[in-house]
Amino acid sequence: MQLPKYQLKSSEDLTSYEFVSEGKRGLIVKRIQFTLINRDNVYNLAFGDKNLESGEIDDLVISDNGDSTKVLATVVSSVYAFCEKNANSWIFAVGSTPARTRLYQKGIAKYFDFLTEEFEIFGQTNERWEPFEIGKNYNAFLGRRK
Repeated sequence: MQLPKYQLKSSEDLTSYEFVSEGKRGLIVKRIQFTLINRDNVYNLAFGDKNLESGEIDDLVISDNGDSTKVLATVVSSVYAFCEKNANSWIFAVGSTPARTRLYQKGIAKYFDFLTEEFEIFGQTNERWEPFEIGKNYNAFLGRRK
């Protein structure tokens, strides 16, 4: 995906990433965290603004910095980096709100042809996982590098 993206800083184990969003609201530090959630090698992808006091991710704040495409491309680049070190891992993603889940779904749909060249992508409907289909509504997403 040849979209502009921000420079990532990663932890040594490539499970945590940070970058700075630059836009109409100024400089906003963003954080991405991959956390193992079960024995089947499934990692949760958490993303949001970094709380500068606690260092934790705030996934409820609305930054509205005018750079959402660049931010999304940067998050995707972290997935590539994570999968390089963690082959055969599954990435689980869901928005912190239904609106954010829809935003993620739109991003997957928009770049579906590109993404599915290198990733298997599934969507969840009523606790059932199925191959992602454009135009279908999902509650969560699961993917891994082919």
